[in-house]
Amino acid sequence: MGIGFFFGAHWAGSVLLQSLFQHRYAAHRMYTMSRRTERAVHLLAAVVQGPSYLEPRAYALLHREHHAYADTGMDPHAPAFSRNPGRMMWRTAKRYARFANHSLQPEARFLGGYPEWPAVDHFFSRWPTRIGFGALYTLIYVAFAKRWWQFALLPIHFVMGPVHGAIVNWCGHRYGRRNFDTRDGSRNTLPVDLVTMGELYQNNHHARPANPNFAARWPELDPTWWVMRVLLGLRLIQLTPSACAALAAGHEAQGATERADQRRGVAARVTWDAGGGLAQRADGRWSRRRAPVVASLEEGDA
Repeated sequence: MGIGFFFGAHWAGSVLLQSLFQHRYAAHRMYTMSRRTERAVHLLAAVVQGPSYLEPRAYALLHREHHAYADTGMDPHAPAFSRNPGRMMWRTAKRYARFANHSLQPEARFLGGYPEWPAVDHFFSRWPTRIGFGALYTLIYVAFAKRWWQFALLPIHFVMGPVHGAIVNWCGHRYGRRNFDTRDGSRNTLPVDLVTMGELYQNNHHARPANPNFAARWPELDPTWWVMRVLLGLRLIQLTPSACAALAAGHEAQGATERADQRRGVAARVTWDAGGGLAQRADGRWSRRRAPVVASLEEGDA
């Protein structure tokens, strides 16, 4: 096993589970699943994320505050109020810790709807557990690293969650294009986001917080949504009614954009979405497959 493969697998697995479980499930409740499946995903997230595991309750409270107060002084991680990503994430970490140890009481509207498993959350949040994961990663590097510079990647494993958060919240609110006119400074940093599994489509997400597909226009691609499509197909998860409605609205908006492109003589770009999609028929008209239905927090409560 090469170090490059190990680093890439840990990065991809950590950010995918953060996007799928802590973000879209715990914070937004875009889908539901059985108790057994929820516990399996909960435990998988803790094991894969290791020393940077974030308990779902504290994550959800922080994220709901972020949507309610995006890019204002009350946003727990607003780039406009920090000199650099490090300061921003330190501010976030302190607030997260207070939510995690229940020393800070959130607004009532942010409470509820997140998974809680005290035994797992406590065990994986303890310093001996985090240090144990760090020791395991170090042993893997000692065994498989072929070049000295590869050890420079080792510390990133210890703080992978905060690194993901810094990239998404700093870059996603400073750099990139805007598909939608929102009240905050959110942006879509990458045209195809394979780095953070769709999380860098911040503008799309803030404009449509209930939509489980963060991609909105060509050539955007949301890998986490494609994983959700597989889970939907296997009937391991079910979208909530609000998520289904947001998904259908996104399809309609995308169809309007495609038709406008046609009228301007631009070649139509066809994209397919979970549970449905848009396709141009031979007669030049557009048809849309019915998308399956699911739920999420309303925009004001996210």
